[in-house]
Amino acid sequence: MNRRLLLATIAVLLLIGLAGCAAIFGGISDEDLDRDQDYEDLKDRDADVAVDIGESGIITDGEFRAVYDLNGTEELSLYRSTFYTDHALDIHSVRYWYPNGTEVTGSDLYVDQGRSSTEVRVPDGNGTLAFTGSAGSHTFQLPAYTHGSYEVTTPAGYRTSNFLFGNVAPGGYDREVVDDQERLTWDHVDSTISLRYYNERNIPLFLGLVGVVILLGGAGIGYYYREVNRLQEQREEMGLDVDIDDDDDRGPPPGFG
Repeated sequence: MNRRLLLATIAVLLLIGLAGCAAIFGGISDEDLDRDQDYEDLKDRDADVAVDIGESGIITDGEFRAVYDLNGTEELSLYRSTFYTDHALDIHSVRYWYPNGTEVTGSDLYVDQGRSSTEVRVPDGNGTLAFTGSAGSHTFQLPAYTHGSYEVTTPAGYRTSNFLFGNVAPGGYDREVVDDQERLTWDHVDSTISLRYYNERNIPLFLGLVGVVILLGGAGIGYYYREVNRLQEQREEMGLDVDIDDDDDRGPPPGFG
């Protein structure tokens, strides 16, 4: 009976393990590939690659939309890098437009998600590809999957220009603000684009908080010194202070002079 119970337990654990592997490496569903999304505003941009970053919530990450003029590229390997390895980029709402403007959804394309990358293959390398993915919260990183000019737009009201709170890499970009959105453009990118951005409205709040901390700290230091002086005065009134210099003037003990 114990042997049967052991075999049954092993079988259940194997099924759970297989189910977990299937969930991890099962790829992206057709429903996710075909989800609704609007890319028309990005298709009208002049850059070869146009990326728009959406605003994140308090506890949720934002999303980005990206449109690629493929310029002869028929396959993209989509990934994000960590310190140790690459992992596949989760995407949805995939669209492809043939050079003549005919649109197809992601389920009609070859999309294969593995452990380290998501492979997307298109029927004509001169078409246009679009997809949506996770953008993180106040930070954004995306490798240059294709060479060419890039344009990245931050959420409305967010900026990268303050050296304490914002950062942009690589360098050599132009910055402008359009409809309260910061727009960063590069003539050519062949490395990972990395942004750290902040909400402009939070800067006065931060400066006010710093001012309050400085005032409270100054008040605390002043109170400390007042208490030290008060205790010193009390010791003097009680005659507890001893003048060591007076003892030194008495000279050596008898017999040692």
